[in-house]
Amino acid sequence: MKVACVGGGPAGLYFAISMMLRDASHDITVFERNRPGDTFGWGVVFSDQTMEHLQANDPVSAQSMIDELAHWDDIEVHIEDGDRNVTNRSGGHGFIGIGRKRLLNILQDRAREIGVKLAFEVEIEPDRDFLADYDLVIAADGLNSKLRKRYEPEFQVDIDVKRNKFVWLGTHQRFDAFNFIFKNTRFGWIWAHAYQFDKDTATFIVECAPETFERAGFAQMTQEQSCRLCEEIFADYLGGHALMTNAQHIRGSAWISFPRIICRQWSHENIVLLGDAAHTAHFSIGSGTKLALEDAIKLAEVMNRPGISRGDALRQGLHEYQEERQLEVVKLQNAARNSTEWFEHLGRYLKMDPMQFTYTLLTRSQRVSHENLRLRDPAWLAELERSLAAKALGEAADKPLPPMFLPFRLRGMTLRNRVVMSPMAMYSAVNGVPDDFHLVHYGARALGGAGLIVTEMTCVSPEGRITPGCTGLWNEEQAKAWRRITDFVHRTPDARICMQLGHSGSKGSTRVAWEGIDQPLPEGNWPLVAPSDVAWSKDNQTPVALDRTGMEAIRDQFVQSVRYAEQAGFDMVELHCGHGYLLSGFISPIQNKRTDEYGGSLENRLRYPLEIFRAMRAAWPEDKPMSVRISATDWMGDAGVTPEEAVEIARAFTAAGADLIDVSAGQVSKDQKPVYGRMFQTPFSDQIRNELGVATMAVGNIFEVDHVNSIIAAGRADLCAIGRPHQMNPNWTIEAAAEQQLGEQLVPPPYWTGYAQLKLNKLRAAQMAGQK
Repeated sequence: MKVACVGGGPAGLYFAISMMLRDASHDITVFERNRPGDTFGWGVVFSDQTMEHLQANDPVSAQSMIDELAHWDDIEVHIEDGDRNVTNRSGGHGFIGIGRKRLLNILQDRAREIGVKLAFEVEIEPDRDFLADYDLVIAADGLNSKLRKRYEPEFQVDIDVKRNKFVWLGTHQRFDAFNFIFKNTRFGWIWAHAYQFDKDTATFIVECAPETFERAGFAQMTQEQSCRLCEEIFADYLGGHALMTNAQHIRGSAWISFPRIICRQWSHENIVLLGDAAHTAHFSIGSGTKLALEDAIKLAEVMNRPGISRGDALRQGLHEYQEERQLEVVKLQNAARNSTEWFEHLGRYLKMDPMQFTYTLLTRSQRVSHENLRLRDPAWLAELERSLAAKALGEAADKPLPPMFLPFRLRGMTLRNRVVMSPMAMYSAVNGVPDDFHLVHYGARALGGAGLIVTEMTCVSPEGRITPGCTGLWNEEQAKAWRRITDFVHRTPDARICMQLGHSGSKGSTRVAWEGIDQPLPEGNWPLVAPSDVAWSKDNQTPVALDRTGMEAIRDQFVQSVRYAEQAGFDMVELHCGHGYLLSGFISPIQNKRTDEYGGSLENRLRYPLEIFRAMRAAWPEDKPMSVRISATDWMGDAGVTPEEAVEIARAFTAAGADLIDVSAGQVSKDQKPVYGRMFQTPFSDQIRNELGVATMAVGNIFEVDHVNSIIAAGRADLCAIGRPHQMNPNWTIEAAAEQQLGEQLVPPPYWTGYAQLKLNKLRAAQMAGQK
């Protein structure tokens, strides 16, 4: 195969090497616009795992790298803010670094050795004549790729320039750990990412928010002036050494904002994008070069499969490459996005205790979890757990406790742990009355150890139901049936139960989910009301826009239901203002098209939900807490509720007396475009909690013990709602306790012997897994 690699960085060189190692008959030329010794970065960071991949692919070049690698295990975090100067160090992280220039030299030497042709100071123009000369053209020409720009529509390019400003610098100061240095200056917070990459030199990346960048005047400075100011700022960490730039080819400031690049299509005709040309990963997770090298390995493997040479077979091979590689790329880019956003919202976390701040930093990408940190540095994590326990207990903790099993207090209610059984619609009531099914359903989860049980959305009127199977709380019969359930829950020591109240709005009068979700009833439909005459879908009936009389009637129904909830013995009440139901419909501009004082601005759209909440709060006992469930985004871009608006929604309900914000998302429009993944809604909880300083509950694809511990320890939420795992396993929380070898405090005495055996089984399973 005749191949042109446009771009002589790590991606292009390593692809050429990987191809020739698989078949030396390939004719491969690498074209590079710069001279052989030119490079405009400093050091490159790998993990130990990445090095294992490189050794498996090409032991010769890998060994050349290993011979020169700088290695460190520790991460050191410095926070300097006036009189507060704190250092926190954590170990076991396993990083390695090498100079970018030396890496390129190693790859160039290896490529020449095995027959790759290298052409330097050659500027390739992406014209048809050039492309036609080769069977395969590799666009490895970086984030400003000419080839990608030439065929931008075909590659379906999405570029998002991130908020912060940063500059790559170098220094001869030595660091024995990866250093994060956060300093509050006269301009605002400025921080550095610093790491050694050879015996004499370290990378020193300086980053700040755009407002700080402007106040410092970096945009107007020469590179020399910028280096001198950064030296002044970080003098205490540079040991008298200078900061250096190697971006002399850039006129003026070398500060940039990071471009996040995603291409929906990686190939076009005989061109394939590789490395930064196809997808970028933010420098804060140190994986850009890793991404490029692993791209190269995979593409070379696919291109050497039998039958792949040119034409349709080549295009099929390029399709297979993307299909097989893109999941790993998406995972890495998601981790990079999480890390980028953490640094972009640094102010949320700098108020934290230094150890918890360090924990959020270490776990920001979600690639490093609570138990992963325990493997890396058990002593450090134990100290963090003791610190969190002391704060939760109000006294020194003699031993570490898993964060998920710390108590939590809301007004006069104390929860035994941070695990909540999420509200899940069961659609199994008759005339709104919960029966033996509900007694067993809720009772089993209380016995199973959850700190708080939240009922399914229970409706305040027959017309407010989603389906005929919804539970209700609009009469005495229902209140008595619920009392039977709360009495049983309260027989379990310290178990608590919350009533979630709501009204279906435009999503009512439908079949139970397993008979056709959101589908109208075949007969017996009841009329619907909503903020506006906007149907949930083309299949659903058009609701009547509420007038003031109707709004007052529904408000009074909520108040009556709250009184019934107190009569039924509930510990807490939650108002459902999410998921497109009536009150969510008022808040969202997707459903609310009103032109009166209840429509238009967010303040107006919140007016009626807040009116209901205040009336409920006035009717609910002062010592009992209330929460509100919201959709923190409609997943509709700026057309719907945005995460920034969600902060203001949470602020308004908190001011009205809400003790907890239950942070969900979406389900407000059939046209939503959600972004799913592990813990995918937790960032919204994080934003609300740490911008406002209010208690939140995270929900959404939280299914592992590690998820809960990580979320609570990082301060991303105060409680975690677990839904589907609780459906299939009522004892989810008790099993989590056994897995972490806790005592039997959560377990009803009749089950103690079974719990002892469960703990033993979990311990043996962990020991066997460790041996493997």
